[in-house]
Amino acid sequence: MRGLIGIIVLVWLVIGVLAAFQRGYFGNDRDVSCKDFGDTALTIVAGPLNYMGANPKVDCSNVKVPQPSK
Repeated sequence: MRGLIGIIVLVWLVIGVLAAFQRGYFGNDRDVSCKDFGDTALTIVAGPLNYMGANPKVDCSNVKVPQPSK
C-alpha cells in the first residue's frame, strides 16, 4: 500500500513540474525572487489541480529579509 501511495505522490509532483514548465517558471533569463520561487513551488505542489483551473500565486510584499550591517 505504501508503494502505491508513493507512486501517486510522484505522479502528482511530476504533473506539477510539467505545469510549472509550461508556465515558463524554469527560464534562466530572469532573477529569482521570493514571488518567483513561491509561485513555482506552489504550482508543483498543486499538481493536477493546475489543469482544473488552479493558478497559485504568492505575495511576498510582507516578507522582511534581514540586511547585512554596514
